[in-house]
Amino acid sequence: MRHTTFGRAKVIGEKGLSERELCDPLVKPVVTPVAESEEADNRVLNADELIDMNTFDQLLDMDDEDDHEFSHSIVLDYFKQAETTFEDMDIALEAKNLRELSRLGHFLKGSSAAIGLRKVKATCEKIQNIGNCKDGENVLTVKDALSRIIPLLPQVKAEYFEAEEYLKTFYEEQEGR
Repeated sequence: MRHTTFGRAKVIGEKGLSERELCDPLVKPVVTPVAESEEADNRVLNADELIDMNTFDQLLDMDDEDDHEFSHSIVLDYFKQAETTFEDMDIALEAKNLRELSRLGHFLKGSSAAIGLRKVKATCEKIQNIGNCKDGENVLTVKDALSRIIPLLPQVKAEYFEAEEYLKTFYEEQEGR
């Protein structure tokens, strides 16, 4: 098992907000960070399920012929960005801030798509849509939206760690050549 610490938040002053205010983009609950540990499973699945190889190959095509320094630096920056985004998602969830969860889902969806992380991208898109109180054609209540996002956060983190392990192994093997 791999252990990674993600920030958590304690919500201050969220009581008294209506469902409409919780979905309102101008309402920002006040939060204070609280540390909490999370676990992620290191299972690496079929690479084609995890990585869109066409997209990843396009990234690799930008590298110099003799090394993968450029693409590796982009992937390492993505890792930092993803972990920060997960911390922010945890805070937004504690604050029941669906607008922020949607924004963060959209943000990480785009970054994940840029390097070809299929599963992370798909789950982030779900978070984005549900954070907008939508699930397909259905309009969700805040309570329903929150209950649907809660299981998606550990899922997207597990998918991220699977992809992270795959990509770290890929670059380690490339360095050994």
